[in-house]
Amino acid sequence: MDKDPNQYCVIMAGGVGIRFWPVSRQARPKQFVDVLGVGKTILQMTFDRYAAIVPEENILVVTTERYEDLVRSQLPGIPEENILLEPYRRNTAPCVAYATYKIHSRNPEATVVVAPSDHLIVGEEAFAKTIRTALDHASASDHLFTIGIPPTRPETNFGYIQVSKNSHTDVGGLDLYAVKTFTEKPDADLAKVFLDTGEFVWNSGMFIW
Repeated sequence: MDKDPNQYCVIMAGGVGIRFWPVSRQARPKQFVDVLGVGKTILQMTFDRYAAIVPEENILVVTTERYEDLVRSQLPGIPEENILLEPYRRNTAPCVAYATYKIHSRNPEATVVVAPSDHLIVGEEAFAKTIRTALDHASASDHLFTIGIPPTRPETNFGYIQVSKNSHTDVGGLDLYAVKTFTEKPDADLAKVFLDTGEFVWNSGMFIW
């Protein structure tokens, strides 16, 4: 399948992975570990996943200066200018702003998917279809998309997205909804309320625009 030269991916790889201790440690967080025992780290699996969707030269990795050597050793083929180093960890918004500023300076027509480096994805083909559809639709509109995960339990370690069930649209066989609210990690009682309403999905932390 031909890849669109205007489509880019930003992989956020600066997290310290404290919730996956002791496998994940600050010196080598989980994205740099072969957690599944498959011969690839989670970062390498993430890179390969998006390299099947966008041109490899259009994949940027944002990390901290502390993890520069780990990124270079695990992704030896990535262009030097595609590794963006933050002097300090400043969480998602500054990371995304920094990366998209760099992309815009290269290609003002770019469409971008932003993704964490530590996701486990099963059903790779269905996932790739979702991302391609969102990228294609975003390139022709002013819409920003995020990916929601149907919740299976009242989890307190994830953020939640409330969707508007009255705004359903079908795009390429995928269900699209307008976002009503974002909520950071709720307590157990509120998480149960979210599930009971049927209006909330887990926030994957992936964005496309």
